[in-house]
Amino acid sequence: MGGERTYDMEVLFRALADRTRLRLLNLMGDDEVCVCFFVEVLRASQPKISRHLAYLRRAGVVVARREGKWMHYRVVEPGDERASRVFAEVRRWLAEDRELVRDRERLAKVCCAPRPPVQLQGAPRPQTARATPQIPIR
Repeated sequence: MGGERTYDMEVLFRALADRTRLRLLNLMGDDEVCVCFFVEVLRASQPKISRHLAYLRRAGVVVARREGKWMHYRVVEPGDERASRVFAEVRRWLAEDRELVRDRERLAKVCCAPRPPVQLQGAPRPQTARATPQIPIR
């Protein structure tokens, strides 16, 4: 046990024990999404969304990237093999939940709208996470 850092499973399970955080993880899927889209889709305040994203970041399941005034988030695998297996199963389960499927449909509708809502005009559209730089913000 000399110097090894153990994964904090309690933090992971607490992060996954909140419906809003599960909805955020589901909305990200395999994409990188700007906070402004979470606010629009979940109809929640930006500070509330940011607090939940910070919790997910502390749990090691999302990373953030700043682009000017825009903050983008994407899902990352936990560093622990067991945590990664649990996390992958949770994400599969999320993909089957009816409310969460509707959230993804709403995100797609908002992102693809010819005229996005005023608060989203100029906002960067969600991107496939693989196409974005790997610069985490802690």
